[in-house]
Amino acid sequence: MKKTFHIFLLVSTINLFAQQQTNSISNNDISVIQNSLEKQKTEIKSLDSTLKSQIIIINQQKSTIKKLTDSVNSLRNRTYTNSANINAIATDLGTKIQQTETSSKNSISQLDKDVNTNRLYWIIATLVTLLLGGLIYWLLGKRIASSQTDVESQIRSTKKTLEEESLKLDAQLLDIINSQLKIKEAEPKKPESGEKDHSLVLKVADEVTRILMNLEVMDKEIKGYKQLKKYSESILDNLKAYGYEIPQLIGINYNSGMNMVATLEFDESIETGKQIIKRIIKPQVNFEGKMIQAAKVTVAFNE
Repeated sequence: MKKTFHIFLLVSTINLFAQQQTNSISNNDISVIQNSLEKQKTEIKSLDSTLKSQIIIINQQKSTIKKLTDSVNSLRNRTYTNSANINAIATDLGTKIQQTETSSKNSISQLDKDVNTNRLYWIIATLVTLLLGGLIYWLLGKRIASSQTDVESQIRSTKKTLEEESLKLDAQLLDIINSQLKIKEAEPKKPESGEKDHSLVLKVADEVTRILMNLEVMDKEIKGYKQLKKYSESILDNLKAYGYEIPQLIGINYNSGMNMVATLEFDESIETGKQIIKRIIKPQVNFEGKMIQAAKVTVAFNE
């Protein structure tokens, strides 16, 4: 606006000056002045056009500045709002974190308490279980030991009873054998017309030897043991009166040149390299110095 006013003032001054000088200047001068004025008018129009363009640009810039200002104010308001929201969220989050931390601490404390309580219960339950297990084991062990003792006692008692009964039966058998020998002895002697019959003596020798072998594995304190052993030995001694001899083979060293049937049986209790007659299954029987029955024995060895 100031520029427009200055231009208007300049034009008015020029016109006034031109009127005052009109009478004193020549026509040529007037023409020059008019040309100059025309140029100035053209320039003034150009300046006015430029001024209007600048005014339009300034107005556009003002509009842009206003829009930018509005945008800045809007952004500032949004920033304030966001800041307020962030502060509110931070406050709420801090409160929730504090609550969560407190709740977690309480939960952990309760969990520790529960764990300690459960651990104590487990320890007590384990100790009670071990105590009951030990008590049951002790009672069962005592019961088993008692039962085992009872069973062993019953076995020993039964074995003793069976052995006593066996001794009685063997004693009765020996009575029968002795009676048959006496009957044989009381018979009148017949003239020998052939080979002598040794069958009765061989049976007697086999049975008496069997009885003596059974006595070797029995308890010597069993009732009737000593009497039966003496009875058996006396019968074998009586056979000598008839010319029969039964050698004692138990405990002697064995070699393969002996005339007997031997069954070998490993026994680490004897000396290494030894072979000893351990048991007689059938006795060796000699008549008048001549063997009429070969022995059948069990030989213990240790290589």
